[in-house]
Amino acid sequence: MDTNNIKENRRIRLAITHGDLNGIGYEVILKTFSDARMLDICTPVLYGSTKVATYHKKLLTQHHEIAFNTIRDAAEAADKKFNIINLTSDEVKIDIGKSTEVAGLLSRQALDAACKDLADGKVDVLVTAPINKKNIQSQDFDFPGHTEYLSHQFGSSSLMMMVCDRIRIGIMTNHLAIKDVPGSVTQDLILEKLTIMNNSLRRDFGITMPKIAVLALDPHAGDNGVIGDIDMTVVKPAIDAARAKGILAYGPFPSDGYFGSSEFNHFDGTLALYHDQGLIPFKLLSFTEGVNFTAGLPYVRTSPAHGTAYDIAGKGQASEQSFRSAVYLACNILRNRHEYDQLTADPL
Repeated sequence: MDTNNIKENRRIRLAITHGDLNGIGYEVILKTFSDARMLDICTPVLYGSTKVATYHKKLLTQHHEIAFNTIRDAAEAADKKFNIINLTSDEVKIDIGKSTEVAGLLSRQALDAACKDLADGKVDVLVTAPINKKNIQSQDFDFPGHTEYLSHQFGSSSLMMMVCDRIRIGIMTNHLAIKDVPGSVTQDLILEKLTIMNNSLRRDFGITMPKIAVLALDPHAGDNGVIGDIDMTVVKPAIDAARAKGILAYGPFPSDGYFGSSEFNHFDGTLALYHDQGLIPFKLLSFTEGVNFTAGLPYVRTSPAHGTAYDIAGKGQASEQSFRSAVYLACNILRNRHEYDQLTADPL
């Protein structure tokens, strides 16, 4: 496997934000990179705390072999080492399994620092450990999750995509309250998200002519107006508009039959209209290895498809499979983008 970023002829520098320090973030990060083979794939740069990392390492006696390389700037990151940028030199109070103000503050600082380094070209891709969406809130962070924050930070429309070996599901309305979903389902939004998904499937996943299924909002896709008419009057016209633009979109499909009959196997991507419509089947299919990918951004960002898991934090029970998959996917997408851009560049 080629592990070089062709742009600068260097190993991929992978920025990692530590997320909520009282959750399982450090555990899955340390478990992932305790396997020395991971350092052949990329050069990790953790935005966090050496002291906090050391504390969590002591809770994982079977993973004590990982060593830390403290640096002040991502440009100093050393290959074949686990690099850490300290967000603070102060002592940090750790309350395993609890939501605290300091955990939220350091979560925000990690995101801000990593995004700045992404924009400055010091790191190449971003993998985010889970945050607590409540304690991270502040005057500077008024977003329901990573996806919305990153879209704002980079001034780019995006699509939350859940990815595993069996399926890719885009979530059209992200972290929106269910009561607000129907009013947000518009032809323009559907077409926008279908365009982002189509472009991502082509550039990020190497699929030349992706087929995308769109799920229906109402049960049975409205039963020809008996239950509701949004699928006939809004969703279907948006699909037709997408097809007129060359996007191979199909539907709307009632989600129960679509997943129950495994019809998703016939498509390269699935667009769900709201969070749980996509996340429930996705996590049933791939709870331990699924990845959250933010399509549409100018930079590659992935995350494990799980939360802080306070209930098992500090117990050594967390699986690192999803985080490891997030690292693999981030690196693969960066390579796919480079290859796609080379193949589609104007030779003149």
